[in-house]
Amino acid sequence: MMRSCCSLPTGSTSSSWAPDRYLAASQKKGPHVKQLKIAIALVLLGGVLTTAAFFMAFYTAEVQTFGTVTLDKTVDTAFGIAPQELQPPQGQGVAYERPWFSQKIFYFHVPVAEASFLVLIIAAVFSVIFLIKRRAADDTKARVAMETALIFVILTMITGVLWTRASWGVWWEWEPRLTTYFIMMLMMIAYFVLRNSIEEDERRGVYAAVFAVLAAVNAPISFLITRIIPSNHPVVFKSGMASSNLLPFIIGQLGMLALGYGIYVARMSEERLRERVELAKEALEG
Repeated sequence: MMRSCCSLPTGSTSSSWAPDRYLAASQKKGPHVKQLKIAIALVLLGGVLTTAAFFMAFYTAEVQTFGTVTLDKTVDTAFGIAPQELQPPQGQGVAYERPWFSQKIFYFHVPVAEASFLVLIIAAVFSVIFLIKRRAADDTKARVAMETALIFVILTMITGVLWTRASWGVWWEWEPRLTTYFIMMLMMIAYFVLRNSIEEDERRGVYAAVFAVLAAVNAPISFLITRIIPSNHPVVFKSGMASSNLLPFIIGQLGMLALGYGIYVARMSEERLRERVELAKEALEG
């Protein structure tokens, strides 16, 4: 039977493949419940910080220019303007009537996007470690990190599409940043399709690790492409930020990082619990 992409490796014919047995060591340091409590605390902290940043953006942040897009109360993007009128000309800004949405979502969209880049790179690091040491524990860490990164990537795409609709009057624009990020998302989805299509444990881990590294290569490309070639996408921090804008952004970024780490810890705790159950079954059957 074909293994699920989220199944835990339990063995292999290769002598270099070491099945996950790090549960025993982790149990010496503390109970499984403690890890879940930490994960819940991190998720709650991330949610509180992110929510606080979003409300601060509404009540304290100034309307400010971010890169090529000028956020100001001069043009109504919500009613009666054709999409082509909303396309930002190269080298010029486009002003918006409703910054309460087109700007404020920035304080959620950008932190979640940057968190997606960071977690994807962490997944690639675990993948490289796995390719070197061939330990199943590293493969599991890489897979869980990829799962977490994919959550943030999907959130980034959703909030980005909403911003694009509110700001440019279209749901999608094949400009460099959106295109490269979309390709990165497809590669991450393909990562799990690949894992689900290979049954042998070590071979699945090797192929998935290589694919994770390739997907992570796209992260710096997507991040820097708006600074390299002309793009309609705003270039954040190009001209700095006002203090009233910077504070909610930093709080939102910290919230997203806490949320991401909390999700990762929760998933790793689940994997360790699953292995504990499998070890108990093996002991009973033996």
